[in-house]
Amino acid sequence: MLYHLLYPLHSYFSALNVFRYITFRAIGATLTAFLILLLCGNRFIKMMQENQIGQVVRDDGPESHFSKRGVPTMGGVLILFAVTVTTLLWVDLSNSFVWIIHDDYRKIKKQNSKGLSARGKIFWQILGALVAGLLIYNNPNFDGHLSFPFLKNIQPDLGTYYVIFATLVVVGASNAVNLTDGLDGLATGPTVVTSSVYLLFSYLAGHAGLAAYLQIPYVPGAGEVAVFCGALVGASLGFLWFNAYPAQIFMGDVGSLALGAALGMVAIIIKQEMLLAIVGGVFVMEALSVILQVGFFKMTGGKRIFLMAPFHHHFEKKGWTEPKVVVRFWIVSIVLGLSALATLKLR
Repeated sequence: MLYHLLYPLHSYFSALNVFRYITFRAIGATLTAFLILLLCGNRFIKMMQENQIGQVVRDDGPESHFSKRGVPTMGGVLILFAVTVTTLLWVDLSNSFVWIIHDDYRKIKKQNSKGLSARGKIFWQILGALVAGLLIYNNPNFDGHLSFPFLKNIQPDLGTYYVIFATLVVVGASNAVNLTDGLDGLATGPTVVTSSVYLLFSYLAGHAGLAAYLQIPYVPGAGEVAVFCGALVGASLGFLWFNAYPAQIFMGDVGSLALGAALGMVAIIIKQEMLLAIVGGVFVMEALSVILQVGFFKMTGGKRIFLMAPFHHHFEKKGWTEPKVVVRFWIVSIVLGLSALATLKLR
């Protein structure tokens, strides 16, 4: 909105020329989303408390979690509000990619705010991801080739099957972030790292010269996705202010599922789908721990690989304090983020 309102006036006020730069608008989006969270956070928490919308804690979970009962949840609504408002303010609204991402996570947020069953949530996730995948497939700039980190010469073309692949990426990312959201700040920290890395990759993917130099897929119009990623970074940082240990509010399914879907869509749009397994390695690790635990439990008739899944609970059962688990997972996420950046040159 600001781009459309102010940039046309740059011929009268030269300072307004900065609105043409994606880097400036990405920074503006980051700061705006962060400030929205800081300004609205306490009021939102109070509203959740007044409406008695609190956290439900499993009886078989770590005993340290029992004190979390009643802590306000659905903080993801505030994150998505900040991201939506900020994106509308700073992005070029004529860019179709931003609308596809927005439509995808909005569908998932809307359905998960209705308190659906697990099967109902999966159904709507698949449907939303499938629609987004079809929109990407029918985009004039669509390219069905996959890009593999470190392997520049391997680019298989999935053709129409890319829609199914995109659906799997979005649904997988959505649920992986959701499974990670089990400790104070645990999902929020890696979301900041992943969004930051994809902010850079989005900018590079939308710049023909830089994309060619770095040998990454060039996607016309993808640069505007960097502004959206900036909004994700700022909103997540602002939420972390209230979600850090001891948390004043939790993200809830409505936030974690939608954020995961948004990250999945960003990865698809800029043709860095496989990179998500690296930069979002913490999310992948958490999801795999649940899959392995459930599969092994069924195959062996009750035996377990981990003391408890998702993976972060395993370390709690081993005696690690919650802040130690969270900070060490953040460290792993930062290292994985740096590894993802290294793929720009190691190809």
